[in-house]
Amino acid sequence: MEKFKSQQMNENNPNWEQCIKRENSLYKRGNSYRSEFERDYTRVLHCLAYRRLKRKTQVFYAPQNDHICTRIEHVNHVASVSKTIAKNLGLNTELTEAIALGHDIGHAPFGHTGEEILNSLITKQNEKDIPKKFWHERNSLFFADYIETLQDPEGAEINLDLTYAVRDGFICHCGEIDEKSLKPRQKALDLYDIKKSGVTAPYTWEGCVVKIADKIAFLGRDIEDAKAYNILDAGCARRITEIVKGTLGFGPNKKFSQFTTNGVHRSGHEVNTTVLINDMIVDLCEQSSIEEGLKFSEPYFKFIKELKSFCFSNIYNHWRLVEFKNFATQVLGCIYRTLIKTQEFAKNKNMEAALSFAPDLCTTFTEWLVKYSNYDIKRKKQILCKTKQVFDINDDISWEKCIIEYISGMTDDFAIKVYKQIIWF
Repeated sequence: MEKFKSQQMNENNPNWEQCIKRENSLYKRGNSYRSEFERDYTRVLHCLAYRRLKRKTQVFYAPQNDHICTRIEHVNHVASVSKTIAKNLGLNTELTEAIALGHDIGHAPFGHTGEEILNSLITKQNEKDIPKKFWHERNSLFFADYIETLQDPEGAEINLDLTYAVRDGFICHCGEIDEKSLKPRQKALDLYDIKKSGVTAPYTWEGCVVKIADKIAFLGRDIEDAKAYNILDAGCARRITEIVKGTLGFGPNKKFSQFTTNGVHRSGHEVNTTVLINDMIVDLCEQSSIEEGLKFSEPYFKFIKELKSFCFSNIYNHWRLVEFKNFATQVLGCIYRTLIKTQEFAKNKNMEAALSFAPDLCTTFTEWLVKYSNYDIKRKKQILCKTKQVFDINDDISWEKCIIEYISGMTDDFAIKVYKQIIWF
């Protein structure tokens, strides 16, 4: 198809120089075959925040079942869906994959519940115009710019310094809003001027692809996992069939639909994840155009909205997940309250005395302070860490942000582990 090829982000695109711009130039390799966006992809792939996604919630918290989707699998689904769409539309697959791979590196433990908890814990803030104080899209940008590091050829820890187009894709990736069509914005912004999730379109078509792929990926997979955990019963399965029949099964022109009027896929099989994902991709690619933007047909747009509503009613607000939300609130709140009281110990470089009862918390939080604050400048130089000073332990607002960001990087399992160290005697 490649009907968007003229819009591909490459050297011929008028926005190319802006899109490959970095705050600092990366070191050069004399034997590298990688493009700018391929370098971004591998820099995300090797960073610690990406690795931790394998133990962060997608929907079901700290799953013991190895076959339940975690945040890293969701990210890989988004990367797969994004690449398929970009390839068929003629867009830059390297840029698309780089955005998709890193779009959730700022996600909190316990998924969107953890995000809500951290937002509720923040009491101090100097940016009064931000309605939501913690949101994972902005945090993904923050982690990419200030937290995540890799070693340069001399062994020093330096920030990722990703390109503008990839960073833009991170903060603008929110896929949980219902646009009938999506086009990139025309103006390059200071990305930290974006104050609210989901209201700013990405700067590139590739970023728009990831934004929509995020929606496609989570809808199908969440239903599959809910079935595995018996969250969805037979009645819910019938309701999904009814949604299919009501949105995709009828109408004078059925060429858009892979479903029969009985709500059964034409292959004869029950609706499943791969069917849902494939057919949404096909519909999007067929319906989209440069003039009208990325869009679904009316039946598929209605189908996605109704399926999302069904998932919120029957999965995300299921009583078992609500019970775990109460537990997650206690876990993250306890860690926050424990750390917020240690500011005076930090000023005296004596965190070991403050957190002797929680060795894992003590070790990792002290390392965090050394790397990102003015806790121990001498030690920071010794470990060859060239990151900027991000937090000031003497400032109350900065101290709280330091703690919130540290907690946001935790995995589900690690948060539960240090919580137990705090409360068990």
